[in-house]
Amino acid sequence: MTRAKKELGDWGERVAARYLQRKGYQILGRKARTEYGEIDLIARQGTATVFVEVKTRSNTAYGYPEAAITANKQAHLLAAAQAYLQANPSLDGDWRIDVIAILRRGNLAPEIVHFENAVG
Repeated sequence: MTRAKKELGDWGERVAARYLQRKGYQILGRKARTEYGEIDLIARQGTATVFVEVKTRSNTAYGYPEAAITANKQAHLLAAAQAYLQANPSLDGDWRIDVIAILRRGNLAPEIVHFENAVG
């Protein structure tokens, strides 16, 4: 991964975390590693644990950010969320996987689309 791509992804994760906090979510963790891959954000919304995949792009030349959530990626997200829950039994109750797609176009405000319960 190029440095510019990593910086864009890190920026997107910070934007997504602030977005969720403004919506009343509590951020529990960032960049959580499991044997099935990384979980970008882990949050609480009420009593539900929310695993969040953040996709950020600077243009739509290869499609919108959410287009990167392939069936294979969905399977990895599901496995990673389940592994995280097994390793953290205190997070009992409902859970879901959301996707936040962010489009950053220069100095304009980022376009943020939140897909709740996107994988499952």
